[in-house]
Amino acid sequence: MADYHDDLRLAHALADAADATTMERFRALDLKVETKPDMTPVSEADRAAEELVRDRLQRARPHDAILGEEYGVEGTGPRRWVVDPIDGTKNYVRGVPVWATLIALMEEGADGYQPVVGVVSAPALGRRWWAAKGLGAYTGRDEASGTRIHVSKVAALPDASFAYSSLTGWEERGRLDGFLELSRACWRTRAYGDFWPYMMVAEGSVDLCAEPELSLWDMAATAVVVQEAGGRFTGLDGREGPHSGNAAASNGLLHEELLGYLGARG
Repeated sequence: MADYHDDLRLAHALADAADATTMERFRALDLKVETKPDMTPVSEADRAAEELVRDRLQRARPHDAILGEEYGVEGTGPRRWVVDPIDGTKNYVRGVPVWATLIALMEEGADGYQPVVGVVSAPALGRRWWAAKGLGAYTGRDEASGTRIHVSKVAALPDASFAYSSLTGWEERGRLDGFLELSRACWRTRAYGDFWPYMMVAEGSVDLCAEPELSLWDMAATAVVVQEAGGRFTGLDGREGPHSGNAAASNGLLHEELLGYLGARG
């Protein structure tokens, strides 16, 4: 099995640098925000953080490719870093502390590119989560203070906590009925949004979560954390990994039921 310790250490260093950049401008009264062609916001902090991460990766891993939300793909090869400089930009620009920098390393294999290293850093919450293939998943303020995390053992929907982002996405894609049925079948539902519910699945405080539309940079880091914590991360079509344009994550015990409500019925 490949040794990803050095890559994980690099991902932590990249997250440290990004955290310093994003926190410096968080809640700044003169923060510059623009609207992208897809009508989503982008701030100067998004661009600055991605530029910083790209620059450091180009020096530390010159032969690896880079995919980022703001500046696209650069380079080719069997290893690709995937960066979302601020996952939760709408929260960031409104001063809500639930946002994170997502950094993942993906490697090419028989099933295409799959994430092997992931760091999810939420500095405004004082939290970070990370994982590497074969090394497990952890949380803490930094790598030195990490505590290993595991998904829950909840095995019945009436006992399960289900997290999501919003209702509108499910309605727009004709999946609202299945979503509402699943919500009624579960013990508890909450709309936490963005990266956070996936990390709570990995920690075992939430049992399942799903979103109907996502990009690769939204999922690559969170997928490996969930998987290394013992859970499953697929698309709504059941395809393993972060490649379906949407996501379903669970403790594994409830995954087929989750897909039954949101996948097969969609």
